[in-house]
Amino acid sequence: MQTKAKKMVVLFGGIGQEREVSLDSGRSVAKALSLRGYDVTTWDVAPDRLGILDDVTVDLFFLALHGEFGEDGQLQSILEQRGLIYTGSRSGPCRVAFDKQASKVVFEEKGVLTPEFLLFDPAWSLAEFESMVKSLGDRVAIKPLYQGSSVGVQILDVDEALHGECSATVKTYGSCLVEAFVAGREMTVGILNGQALPVIEIRTPGRDFYDYQAKYVEETTEFLFDTVSPACTEAMQKAALVCFEGIGLRHLARVDFMVTEAGQAFALEINTIPGLTSHSLLPKAAARVGLDMSELCHQVVQAALSVELV
Repeated sequence: MQTKAKKMVVLFGGIGQEREVSLDSGRSVAKALSLRGYDVTTWDVAPDRLGILDDVTVDLFFLALHGEFGEDGQLQSILEQRGLIYTGSRSGPCRVAFDKQASKVVFEEKGVLTPEFLLFDPAWSLAEFESMVKSLGDRVAIKPLYQGSSVGVQILDVDEALHGECSATVKTYGSCLVEAFVAGREMTVGILNGQALPVIEIRTPGRDFYDYQAKYVEETTEFLFDTVSPACTEAMQKAALVCFEGIGLRHLARVDFMVTEAGQAFALEINTIPGLTSHSLLPKAAARVGLDMSELCHQVVQAALSVELV
């Protein structure tokens, strides 16, 4: 007798600035799960659009949201309160990973290199700010504390204009992390169920870094494998797993690095629900080891179904 297909709902869309990316990820996941034989529907979720959570016939919710209300623990907390099974990390670790300062503190505690940083305080005078920021070097990255997809990130020289740019970032996004700029090559390591996937180097001709435009608009961005030594590759994969396990994540994630000319890898941040379109980094890395989107999503689902909520 044929077993009834598990009923999945892909939660996507949301309220964050990465909404459009999330819609693409959700559609890609739904297609992949359907091809694998699951009974799949999608739901554009938001704090005021939670009706689907009342459907007792759903076996599992697959989270394909990015940024606010997707990776910050809010939705995960709601699902936990209702005793529902879902993919991805639990609410507490999500909150830590989504907070760039908190996650970098964990990296440091676990012995993983990460660029020096400070959290900008708009109450600082120009003189106070200049005194504090000088230890970060001549160039810095400024980043909203709680955004993904490089939203609001800028690479800037340390000069008199920097204080104003940080103030503007706080006004727009509510916070601003100031991080020492590490010159090097951008790399990323995907993690699937506790296993590090192949390292991808990201090259962005004509752009300072892998920003939102390079991620989702430009056609010139290059994604390359096997561009660093086996020793550097292994070190990055180990560091990515230390970050993943140190924060207490599960199922899937992606850790972004800058690798210097000397081969030092600096962890920048960790993403608990990385892009899941067929062109995204995690699926590209999975495909490198023979896992297509259907198998990738299937393995995430199986991991989620095998864990009993506590």
